[in-house]
Amino acid sequence: MAITLDEANKMVAGAIAQANEFGIKINVAVCDAGGRLLAFNRMDGAIWGGAYGAQGKAVAATAFGRPSGELQERAESPIMKGILGAEGGHGIPSQGAAPVIRNGGCDGAVGVGGGSSQQDEDCAKAGIAAALGS
Repeated sequence: MAITLDEANKMVAGAIAQANEFGIKINVAVCDAGGRLLAFNRMDGAIWGGAYGAQGKAVAATAFGRPSGELQERAESPIMKGILGAEGGHGIPSQGAAPVIRNGGCDGAVGVGGGSSQQDEDCAKAGIAAALGS
């Protein structure tokens, strides 16, 4: 099942709500199952470079169907480099994104950039929970 625009917007809002609780400014990107941008928002005052980080982490989480932080230790492996290179080099295997898993498949991911790596991941997971309740 594809992530709907309504779900994507709820994911963005949920991630931003968590960022507000943390007192941080973030960029949040939601990608579809093909790693293409579906929704994006940058909070006032968030660093502009975080926009690329948020989307890149979401692409990586989507490509591998797992949180982007789990990919970090294998970032230099030939397989990881090959897959991300074939994808166009947009994926960033660094903590801060969580995949949207439904019915055993990856429907996309939420990526966040702007806080610490753990805060980014927590915001991404909060976004998914806000939209899907899990």
